[in-house]
Amino acid sequence: MSESKQEQDTVIASVHSTVFKESENLHGKCLQIEGYDFNRGVDYQNLLKSMLTTGFQASNLGDAIQVVNQMLDWRLVDETIAEDCSDEEKDLEYRKSVDCKVFLGFTSNLISSGVRDVVKYLCQHHMVHVVVTTTGGIEEDLIKCLAPTYKGDFSLPGAYLRSKGLNRIGNLLVPNDNYCKFEDWIIPIFDQMLKEQNDENVLWTPSKLIARLGKEINNESSYLYWAYKNNIPVYCPGLTDGSLGDMLYFHSFHNPGLIVDIVQDIRAMNGEAVHANPRKTGMIILGGGLPKHHICNANMMRNGADYAVFINTAQEFDGSDSGARPDEAVSWGKIRGSAKTVKVHCDATIAFPLLVAETFASRTKPQH
Repeated sequence: MSESKQEQDTVIASVHSTVFKESENLHGKCLQIEGYDFNRGVDYQNLLKSMLTTGFQASNLGDAIQVVNQMLDWRLVDETIAEDCSDEEKDLEYRKSVDCKVFLGFTSNLISSGVRDVVKYLCQHHMVHVVVTTTGGIEEDLIKCLAPTYKGDFSLPGAYLRSKGLNRIGNLLVPNDNYCKFEDWIIPIFDQMLKEQNDENVLWTPSKLIARLGKEINNESSYLYWAYKNNIPVYCPGLTDGSLGDMLYFHSFHNPGLIVDIVQDIRAMNGEAVHANPRKTGMIILGGGLPKHHICNANMMRNGADYAVFINTAQEFDGSDSGARPDEAVSWGKIRGSAKTVKVHCDATIAFPLLVAETFASRTKPQH
């Protein structure tokens, strides 16, 4: 029995109202999606600005640029004067001078890559206040001052490279000779450090050892050199996990007795966050693992950071801290609930130079 015209009209009206549910008006509430129009020519600054309205991870990068600029713009003068603050904190000029304390973290592969030069720029101009990395992030910087890293290919066979004395990091190649040069350079420094430990009661920590290496390398291409020169602490609690650990191992046979105290450094690292007040703190973390957690955990000691930008390709579904989004850190008190945060799901070798171009670098005059 066929439906009547009236019944059909009723069904169609019901389906239509279900499918085409009346929309909330988003005008003025959300940005309109639009990309860059190359009919306007190639304008890289406006191309980067268009990321914000492009969508997907381009928009996350645009959000990250905004968060970092907010981080860099913040001054204590922007905040209401607390009733119990010191006289110094009430002084207008002092309040204008107090900025956000920026923690920069990155994994070693980024120093193996050309991102090393971006990190060097930030340390050279004292744009960050605390650095945390892995052991490779220390040794790769120093080794590059002694011998270059080369571009290879992801598909080069491991057995073939081994026969040629070449080590592969992704699509980068590091000759074994580089590490031999590193050993020749660093062992005499360890000898001198041991002498100072015995003769002058110097107590070495990972960060003090790293600062010493930055001083000794005395090379302007090194970010550690600039960190040393600008008194930017570089923390690496996993100091033995890499070629630097190999050198400490060899040295322990050659000239035993050198002691490196990690307890003094965890006090210093956590103190970077605990004693940051009245400053706000911001985290820019490239990759995951130890640097990400070390910075987040230190900021937990002050009830969380005020700004956080994560750039990595890790996913959260295995429960790793590497892949965790900022909101998970909020649950631990590592990031404040009121913080400005964003995670960019992208290779940091692509995203970070672009981010720096629209934040830190746009605030400095180019050097010729």
